[in-house]
Amino acid sequence: ATLLGFLQSLLDKEGVSSSAGKFWHISDLHLDPDYKVSENPLQVCPSAGSQAVFNAGPWGNYLCDSPWVLINSSIHAMKQILPEPDFILWTGDDTPHVPNEKLGEAAVLKIVERLTNLIREVFPDTKVYAALGNHDFHPKHQLPAGNNSIYNQIAELWRPWLSNESIALFKEGAFYSEKLPGPNIAGRIVVLNTNLYYTNNEQTVGMADPGQQFQWLEDVLTNASRAREMVYITGHVPPGFFEKTRNKLWFRQAFNERYLEVVRKHHQVIAGQFFGHQHTDSFRMFYDDTGVPISVMFLTPGVTPWKTTLPGVVNGANNPGIRVIEYDQATLSLKDTVTYFMNLSQANAQETPSWELEYKLTEAYGVPDAGPASMHVALGHIARDQGALQRYYIYNSVGYGSPDCEEACRVEHVCAAREVDFDAYTACLRNSGASPAPKLALPLAALLGLCTLLVR
Repeated sequence: ATLLGFLQSLLDKEGVSSSAGKFWHISDLHLDPDYKVSENPLQVCPSAGSQAVFNAGPWGNYLCDSPWVLINSSIHAMKQILPEPDFILWTGDDTPHVPNEKLGEAAVLKIVERLTNLIREVFPDTKVYAALGNHDFHPKHQLPAGNNSIYNQIAELWRPWLSNESIALFKEGAFYSEKLPGPNIAGRIVVLNTNLYYTNNEQTVGMADPGQQFQWLEDVLTNASRAREMVYITGHVPPGFFEKTRNKLWFRQAFNERYLEVVRKHHQVIAGQFFGHQHTDSFRMFYDDTGVPISVMFLTPGVTPWKTTLPGVVNGANNPGIRVIEYDQATLSLKDTVTYFMNLSQANAQETPSWELEYKLTEAYGVPDAGPASMHVALGHIARDQGALQRYYIYNSVGYGSPDCEEACRVEHVCAAREVDFDAYTACLRNSGASPAPKLALPLAALLGLCTLLVR
């Protein structure tokens, strides 16, 4: 508390007042345009594959991707809950989980356009920073490191949201950076195409730096430091491991190591990281070489309730979720996350479903904010306290089911959140998640660096 007060006094002395801001983060909408309520359980939705879908309701089913009414409801709920956000992060995956032969390039583009138009209609005056997911391409996962037809067409769809420079960059690699909107927000957004690093992407095998995105990212972060800008990084596929099973990684190892290196090198200007892909509600910690927490990545839950078919995952569905991020406009420091959800089972029993507050992060974990030090403390509670673990586990699937998270489950969740590095994750599993807790106190040099950055 003394440190926070001291830093705030520095801000006030320099005439930089704390200004509360809010923005939306949504991800993994996964529209299934052919979803329908049918008495034939094999005719409800293509996204269920060969699974029989019983008791399908108008708002969706846990074995299926989102019907249009669910997605439409989620975007309008955002407008009702927070009608004038500073901006919106939309981190991809718009098409259903179906084989490539059931989609095609035209079908993928049509779905991306349909969702783009919906968001623009509901939020006509709001800046949207959109990223491609691994399902927003044909064939899925195979996003290339250079220019192609899909990048070109989606860049034009998103032209109302992007600068000419961003459009040109997007057409070459589906990544870009822009200054955040408004005179009071001192920072910029970096939108990455981390699908280039995905283990399922055969287009980038053997490449050291697909699309030169890592080099570009380093340049952006270096220039942000010189310009005294803080940065948010967003994208679809996160580094590290999936917490609902063991050893399920997303990046190829060399790409994972490079991403970690970039965050550790430039963490002084990275105020937050926001990703999706998993459909679950989780977070990832980043530590420096001495064990000090330096950054946190929030993984927002999906709108789709689709139950994953990944081997080893039990209870892999979720209730639809949407999230507000509360932050300081002057420093981009993260103050809180507020997650809203639709209980799909209840919604299907009602004529009009409701989107309700699920939880506020600071209240749920008893921490003062959503910064790295606070999330390190929250992770400690989750690792050591069964009550905190169970609460986190229920949030992780947005209230879908409520089985206990036993010891093996605890280890998987704690190690995935704590260790993004491959070797450290393996060691964490071997030690049953009981590796020494990283240091919390900032070293003097880091504290002085932070103070210097704040008062520039």
